[in-house]
Amino acid sequence: MNIALLADENKQELMVQFCIAYCGILAKHTICATNTTGRMVAEATGLDIKLCLSHEHGGSQQIGARISYNEIDMVLFFTGPKNDDYVDDLKYICHLCDIGNVPVATNIATAEMLIMGLNRGDLDYREILYPRKKQVIV
Repeated sequence: MNIALLADENKQELMVQFCIAYCGILAKHTICATNTTGRMVAEATGLDIKLCLSHEHGGSQQIGARISYNEIDMVLFFTGPKNDDYVDDLKYICHLCDIGNVPVATNIATAEMLIMGLNRGDLDYREILYPRKKQVIV
């Protein structure tokens, strides 16, 4: 499965801690992330993370394009409700996930449910409904 990670500045440490806690599960999958978040997670966990541009330079749009092309199976986007810098990106990503039936978590509680479901095989339906010859993330 292909998992996208995004986090605003105030939630990046939470994303790092989440990824440390679930490193064993995440290591079995392909992960991409916006630049700063991805670097922080990779340094803390040793996970191989494909980096997109930073938020300021269009990283959310890059991930959005991958969602649109059915190259992402799950999105974890941690952002605070009062962070106006990320409101448009959050709406954009959630809208694309709704269109493509991609599970998305915007907080740690939902992210834990998705990760545990991923580990149990609850998201394997995506490989049946949306088959790919090869995972594409570069």
